[in-house]
Amino acid sequence: MTFDDEWAQLVSEARQRQSTGMRLDQLEPGSGGTGGESGLDLVVKQDDLGAVGHEAFLLHGELHKRADIVSAGADKNGEGSTARAAGECSDRNLTMGGELYTTLSVWDSQVKTVLQMCAHISNHLDFSKKLHANDDAAIAASLRGRDGTAMPVSEISKYVR
Repeated sequence: MTFDDEWAQLVSEARQRQSTGMRLDQLEPGSGGTGGESGLDLVVKQDDLGAVGHEAFLLHGELHKRADIVSAGADKNGEGSTARAAGECSDRNLTMGGELYTTLSVWDSQVKTVLQMCAHISNHLDFSKKLHANDDAAIAASLRGRDGTAMPVSEISKYVR
């Protein structure tokens, strides 16, 4: 059997397994989002997002304090000890001075990139949490009848046809 034949057979089998009917996912009444999760592909709880964002925030703070070798041991001119050592080596015509400057520059660039990513993760998760809470509230409000009761499924199905 050639690859094309095998591929065609797999595609045909996949099409036969697909259902043409519509399926609406819903939660059990009063479950608050915790019912029936075993069949879902992705489940993220607000607490999980908060924990990841908090860890990114903590990592940012610790990394900022401990990985800043550019200004570590800074003198009155604000030059760090590593930069001063590189300058001393260069002044004495040692090639190690230039290499130390290069190492310092690359290290500083990479630390700044990691700091930016930690800040981005923390800020994005905070933003996502608020945005999705607002979206959920708007959807819930739009799926209520005029009297405040839940809209029946027959009415909702008119919107998805």
